[in-house]
Amino acid sequence: MYKAFYNLKRNPFEITPDPFFLFPTRRHNEALAALYYGVRRHKGFVVMTGEVGTGKTLLVRCLLQLLNQSDVSYAYVFNSRLSPMEFLQYVAGDFGLAVSGKNKSELLLTLSNYVISRHQKKLTTVLVVDEAHHVSTEVLEEIRLLTNLETTNEKLLQILLVGQPELDEKLDSVELRQLKQRIALRSQLQPLDLEETKGYIYRRLQLAGANSSSSLLFPPDAIVRIHRYSRGIPRLINTICENALITSYARQLISITPDIVEDIAADFRLGVVHQPKLEVVSSNNNEDGDARRAAKTLLLLHDYLQKLQSSHGEPRAAAATGTGKHEPYI
Repeated sequence: MYKAFYNLKRNPFEITPDPFFLFPTRRHNEALAALYYGVRRHKGFVVMTGEVGTGKTLLVRCLLQLLNQSDVSYAYVFNSRLSPMEFLQYVAGDFGLAVSGKNKSELLLTLSNYVISRHQKKLTTVLVVDEAHHVSTEVLEEIRLLTNLETTNEKLLQILLVGQPELDEKLDSVELRQLKQRIALRSQLQPLDLEETKGYIYRRLQLAGANSSSSLLFPPDAIVRIHRYSRGIPRLINTICENALITSYARQLISITPDIVEDIAADFRLGVVHQPKLEVVSSNNNEDGDARRAAKTLLLLHDYLQKLQSSHGEPRAAAATGTGKHEPYI
């Protein structure tokens, strides 16, 4: 709709992870290099984490493009909410293996034979698990056991675990300490800073066919607002910029104004800050604890008065004259 108006050949800010639009920051280059090195050097386990929208799936697709050669076969698991049996069936099926009617032991034998056969032909086999922070502990343990296929100097199956920071927390658990120790390479993606956000926007405009007027279309003050509301997350940058172009086109403006960015941020509620629930829970817990202690104190006082009454008959007089034999312990 706006492409002709702004002399663009394609939409520059689609939210789909298109490798064509990769903006190679230092951290993205390092993460991609770690993924590629881990696979090509048969390191076994490689882990990449990052917040939502920081470009994890995009890097995975870039890697698969680099590996899309005759000597590499990969299974790509993008729905990680599977049982151990469903997971093995999915992986075997994605490798093109027959899975119908096979039990777990038969599936494992089929996968093992497939991986060993490819290794004997000097071919590489890769398992990519996206959204790995959703994978259950049981499935992660099955994945770890798959890496037992190895020679004296290399792993036969290369496994990439890609997920949000919750994956790091899960791998730190006691149950998965064996898997954590087998991780050969780790990388983490971070949001873009202001200068990277500026380069990201101009790079995508350039790839979409924009000329040297990119800085006029997205002036510096608009980019500052975009970075503020997107917090440097590429997916949110795309959302804001795409809607900014639509709005600016509708108003027949030649550049994006800060007011347009403000309006879009308000529409998408990007300024809403979620209060952590942990503090509320902690406060409630403190209140509950105070209530329990008060109740316990009242019960102890009640028991003391009952005992005093049964022993002396007139607890109040005894307490008043100081003739009671025991003082209350509260």
